[in-house]
Amino acid sequence: MRVPLSWLREFVEVPVQASPEDVLAAFVRVGFEEEDVHRFELQGPIVVGEVLSFEEEPQSNGKTIRWCQVRVAPAGETAADGGADIHGIVCGARNFFPGDKVVVTLPGSVLPGPFPIAARKTYGHVSDGMIASAKELGLGSEHSGILRLVELGIDAPVGTDAIALLGLDDVAVDINVTPDRGYALSIRGAAREYSHATGAAFHDPAERPLDEPGEGFPLAVSDENPIRGRAGVTEFVARVVRGVDASRPTPPWMITRLTLAGIRSLGILIDITNYVMLELGNPIHGYDLDKLTGGITVRRARAGEKLETLDGVVRTLDAEDLLITDDSGPIGLAGVMGGAATEMSDATTNVLIEAAIFDQISIARTARRHKLPSEASRRFERGVDPAIPYAAAQRVVELMVQYAGGTADATGAALGAELEREAIALEYDFVPGLIGVDYTREQIVAALELIGATVHDTGSAWFVDAPTWRPDLTDAWTLAEEVARIEGYDRIPSVLPVAPSGRGWTPAQQGRRRVSNALAAAGYVETPSFPFVAREQNDLHGSADGSSVPSIKLANALDSQAAYLRRSLVPGLLQVAHRNVARGLVDLSLFEAGSVFLPEPGVTYGTSFVPPLAVRPDAATLAQLDGSIPPQRRHVAVLVAGAVAPKQPGRSAEAAGLSEALDAVRVIAAAAGVEVAVAQGLRAALHPGRTGIVSVAGTVVGYVGELLPAVSEAADLPGRITVAELDLDLLVEIAGSRVVAASLSGYPAATQDVSLVVPADVAAADVRAALVDGAGALLESARLVDDYRGQGVDQGSKSLTFALRFRAEDRTLTSAEATDAKLAGVAVAAERFGAVLRD
Repeated sequence: MRVPLSWLREFVEVPVQASPEDVLAAFVRVGFEEEDVHRFELQGPIVVGEVLSFEEEPQSNGKTIRWCQVRVAPAGETAADGGADIHGIVCGARNFFPGDKVVVTLPGSVLPGPFPIAARKTYGHVSDGMIASAKELGLGSEHSGILRLVELGIDAPVGTDAIALLGLDDVAVDINVTPDRGYALSIRGAAREYSHATGAAFHDPAERPLDEPGEGFPLAVSDENPIRGRAGVTEFVARVVRGVDASRPTPPWMITRLTLAGIRSLGILIDITNYVMLELGNPIHGYDLDKLTGGITVRRARAGEKLETLDGVVRTLDAEDLLITDDSGPIGLAGVMGGAATEMSDATTNVLIEAAIFDQISIARTARRHKLPSEASRRFERGVDPAIPYAAAQRVVELMVQYAGGTADATGAALGAELEREAIALEYDFVPGLIGVDYTREQIVAALELIGATVHDTGSAWFVDAPTWRPDLTDAWTLAEEVARIEGYDRIPSVLPVAPSGRGWTPAQQGRRRVSNALAAAGYVETPSFPFVAREQNDLHGSADGSSVPSIKLANALDSQAAYLRRSLVPGLLQVAHRNVARGLVDLSLFEAGSVFLPEPGVTYGTSFVPPLAVRPDAATLAQLDGSIPPQRRHVAVLVAGAVAPKQPGRSAEAAGLSEALDAVRVIAAAAGVEVAVAQGLRAALHPGRTGIVSVAGTVVGYVGELLPAVSEAADLPGRITVAELDLDLLVEIAGSRVVAASLSGYPAATQDVSLVVPADVAAADVRAALVDGAGALLESARLVDDYRGQGVDQGSKSLTFALRFRAEDRTLTSAEATDAKLAGVAVAAERFGAVLRD
């Protein structure tokens, strides 16, 4: 919420010497976050000038310019830029006359852009400054002609500082308003909060004499489909102003405030409705009364109805949408955006003003359904003060009469209900016990009364009536938060709680964190992604053979192109890799640890069951909700692309490949506390012959391999892309609750190599397993170091070389002992696969 300081000062006593930073600090003290400070990007000298005369000079390009003589200081006095009191200025506009007061930007000034002004030669003259339009000054979008002060009702002496005259020296502070504090989305609410922070006197702009809303205008509410028992509209005030002049200019002070607040000027009638919305917090809509057919009915949409909204889009309506209608049909999405058929325009002479209170949930759902967020819906979905519509409508009427030349009409209507809120019970010791500060009873009552609550003391507890503008105050906990906020968060002690014995991370959590930390330490970058993918990505990456498998489609997907819950982490890594490659980062080592959704065949997921709100769900409710979603397993996946070692003097670049992905698998296994085996296999989307199935003690836990070139190309990724994905939950389950570190032997190792010739279709992992089984306990590690197929090896066979390391825990091994163990392993490999030692 942007709060212009001049506007804030109308309702609360902000010291003249207070800087924007001082005001922001005050808002921070009562729980808001500071965002920014907004100013007009102007620098003087910018002054009021008087056009003395001009000569029209046609140009060869068909354009006619005016060579103007403009007085910028009283006769005989020095101009603000140090020059003469009369300046010659070239101007292309033709909407001014001799004697007009205008805004002159003298040499040395700076306009928004930034656009510095200097004397320059143009069209055969030296133009000593510029006559400014409203757009050039930042006062709206009108740039067809220069700004004539007479049209604004301003008569100021020549040489007057135009920046101060037009309010362009105003400043706005920007605060972040959380969803539960929608009352602060108004100058009224912001002024009240500044008063809470500083103790400055506050004047409520809603406390003004109110006229009767009038009668005679047909108004009805027909809510045949209330949402969850909530009426779509609880209050509706209609007022009529006749004889307005929509061509009148908006006062500069109003434009500057709207601009600083982030809203552009759209003409006097719309500007007034926006101004009152910002001032009081109640969104206002104005209709061209002469375009209405009959009266107004507030109702839900019907099947097949459409509406063209003010943005020119024809929208198909939903049965839940709350509409403003007349006899011709829908004329507006209530609380979101009006319709094009009845919008106010430059030809409008009679206006119907609407100030209403619409249901928060209904407005929020409509705005999201139609992807149509607006300043009005932003306020309604956070809650608008139900006591404000009469004052808001009155304020609009007064401004339209004053600045648009209208006349208040007795025609109008009002619908509403009694404002009833149940009092909140608050025990005397509840707030100190919850917050941990010894507040006195007097302090608690004073804080609650300061925010506008009424406190009734029954002798055993308080009963608190929350103010109408605070729908977020619903129970004792929210009242306690208000006391803490008003008394100051700095009074709350910082005490670290002592963790109960036996608490902390579970073994599963520890295992998952070890894996993530190990990958990060190995140089991989964690890149979490959204768990939503396209159906084709699930079919390709979420199954072993590429066949179509069950996937869960979201009913309210954020993106219709990615409407399915992921069954694999790889699609998300591919998207991240593509984004980085597009930005020039081509050497990538990425990982993600997250949930995948694995529906069971034949099981239907999803439910229309809505648990009761505002109560803690019991075990049965949680079980019902859990049964409505598919099993969620935590996986870990890595992606490697580009070079593992960059090109450097004396060394060529080394491309990353399958070996790096295999190393990542070993890092994951070591961190989880398991030993993995990798055997050649097949997997959809992966290259046959360059795909490995990862298992632990015979249980498949994942895969590793190189993407098919077609898959890499579809992801718009160059070169070879290798990936790996493991079931992290399964790894942790297999490892158990304890990871035992290997003991370090004090005895040296004996190393030997062995080369075995086996049939080409025998997996190296199976040969290694045979060596391990045969060599026994003395074998500490066996690692494949070569796979040779060529001269010296029979066709249809291959030579596998393993590096073996032997060690005994109680002695130094002899070479003979190591050789005997190796040959025992060779014997088992020969028995199983016909392996023979290569000469």
